[in-house]
Amino acid sequence: MDDSAPEVPPRYGYDHERGEGYESARERLATDRADTLARTAALIRDFDGIVAANALVAVDDEHDPEGSSTAFERAHVAALLARAREHLDAVDLALERLARGDYGRCERCGEPIPAERLEARPTATSCVPCATAGPR
Repeated sequence: MDDSAPEVPPRYGYDHERGEGYESARERLATDRADTLARTAALIRDFDGIVAANALVAVDDEHDPEGSSTAFERAHVAALLARAREHLDAVDLALERLARGDYGRCERCGEPIPAERLEARPTATSCVPCATAGPR
């Protein structure tokens, strides 16, 4: 009887040596992409709603007690929308790396990115040592 535990494939990353994990990584990235698209659409609706509501009120921001909070709300939603779009770009790049066979490899040193890091940051492009080393 063999007492050694079977090797467990990475939960998220693509294992280049064994050729495992491609489908799970692709599915998780596709789900992340769909979620980000839905979040982006919701933020666009929120932003458009703020702008439309603001168009119905007087334009005198100097004397409007709601003017500054409306401007803050609009800026906040715009910032969230920008972050969602940046994340969508990162997911698309991760899907491209996956299709090329580069997903899960550090772009800086070429070593595999640990599955735990890809679990936490599916769009990661660097391993932990390179990420903590800072820019070259």
